[in-house]
Amino acid sequence: MSANGQNLHRSEAFELFAAEKVLHSLELSSEEIEAGRIGGALDGGIDAVYTVLGEQVIDEDDELLSEDTKPGEFPRDQSLTLYIVQAKEESSFGETAIDKLSSSLDRLLKLDPDVELLDTLYAPELLARFDIFRRAWKKLVTRRVKLRAVVAYATLGDVALVNPRVTSKGIELCGLIERHLVGGTVSFDFFGAKELWAAHETVPSYALRLRFEKHENDGDSHLALVKVADYFKFISDESDGSLLRHIFDWNVRDYQKGVKVNREIAQSLGDPDAPDFWWLNNGVTILCSGQVTTAGNEFILDDVQIVNGLQTSHTIHHEMQKTAVAEVSAGRKLLVRILSTDDPEVRDQVIRATNSQTQVSDASLRATDKIQRQLESYFLAHGWYYDRRKNFYKNSGKNVERIVSIAYLAQSVMAIGLSQPHSSRARPSTLIRKNEDYQTIFSENFDLSTYLWLARTQKSVDAYLKQRDDVSTSERSNVRFYVSMVAIARANRRQVHSPSMIQYLARNEFILGEPALNDALSYVRDCVKRVREEHRISEDRAAKTAELTEEVISMLIPVEASAGVEG
Repeated sequence: MSANGQNLHRSEAFELFAAEKVLHSLELSSEEIEAGRIGGALDGGIDAVYTVLGEQVIDEDDELLSEDTKPGEFPRDQSLTLYIVQAKEESSFGETAIDKLSSSLDRLLKLDPDVELLDTLYAPELLARFDIFRRAWKKLVTRRVKLRAVVAYATLGDVALVNPRVTSKGIELCGLIERHLVGGTVSFDFFGAKELWAAHETVPSYALRLRFEKHENDGDSHLALVKVADYFKFISDESDGSLLRHIFDWNVRDYQKGVKVNREIAQSLGDPDAPDFWWLNNGVTILCSGQVTTAGNEFILDDVQIVNGLQTSHTIHHEMQKTAVAEVSAGRKLLVRILSTDDPEVRDQVIRATNSQTQVSDASLRATDKIQRQLESYFLAHGWYYDRRKNFYKNSGKNVERIVSIAYLAQSVMAIGLSQPHSSRARPSTLIRKNEDYQTIFSENFDLSTYLWLARTQKSVDAYLKQRDDVSTSERSNVRFYVSMVAIARANRRQVHSPSMIQYLARNEFILGEPALNDALSYVRDCVKRVREEHRISEDRAAKTAELTEEVISMLIPVEASAGVEG
């Protein structure tokens, strides 16, 4: 069975498909969806878990979870949502699945659980996903965080035929969760074949309408004053009012949560004595690669991307949901700039220019860098898709197996080309946050063919591990980058310190054979076992430490194991 073009076992494919459709409004990438999947034994009846702050998924290396991050850096009254997905490739909904969920959640949702007990009952990856939620909860408790839990039970059945006893079990489960999340809200939803298909058919729209009050234009450029209420409607989903995340994919910043400028924006929106909003705010910039037309006092915009004004937009969306703020600011104006161009270089110049007024690190602008554009063009010319704009190719319906994100390529380079697989494992979302790390990984001194080869090699290793029945989901996550490093180092007959050392492999389109991968996996497993026993740590912890990399490298080169590798 295939899920989004990935060759997986049927049950795993259905779990990923269900999780993606349950969370479709959050516009998560395929990698983010897969990171939350549990799978395998000891899953407690839970197939996927995600922690979301506001509308941002929290990964294990998120700055929120850092000991150096203070609660005061985050705004008050944000929603912290725990998504729990149970997916069964069955034709009906049963009581047993909900009973198992209830038993597990009663233990897992305790703020201070019995860790030793949990270690004996559940898989490490399940405990890790709930640990993210508990740590975020503890960090934000003084910020009056609003707790939510969303439980989704998905099968191929018909929701209209759910047995009343099963429905009652779902209601009882909500009550159990509410007792743990005191003051929180809980929802339990059934997803059958019809509901999953309806979510699958929901394609993000980039064609939107925006009402304006005043408007000037010069060729393909437009300047307008827009009511805050109309802009709020423009950036909100018509069905559930959530933020249209996909129209911000090209913005160079993430939402900066509780920074001073956002507190000031919120204050000016809620203050009835404040001047008109556009006097105090720089406004937003919208790029359209399609057509911009006007009909009366309304723009009709094709291929919309908001490239500057993410902080303003997020704050407006958050604040305007408050009745008092909406009443005060509905009629206030926002300055909106619109440019229509299909020239990618012009688009990148606009993105850089409109983000230069305030301090932005060079690494934050990396999606517009020359090398990133070159990589996208090179991958495309060879039938692959370099997703420098998150979900651009996924939303275009391209084969997920051939989509490579900036983060995925960075992990591949770090593990195979720089022999630091522990960094790839431990820092999935922050690997290139520092400029020096980014510049080391993305260097114009390396052939573009090497980057494509590195991504294809890691993809082949991931596919190999997924097809092995004796490799659990957690082990796959922990060893995948080590297996890649070992297999290529042995083929290279020496440790790789720079991607330039393996450019000849890329030029010759070198392919790892199954015997070499079998050997590499066996070797890595032995190394993991030694490090775990020596340091008395879990497999997950070992995979994130430099000690495992050192152990792997220490005996790697003397072993002649390049036999069984084919070029």
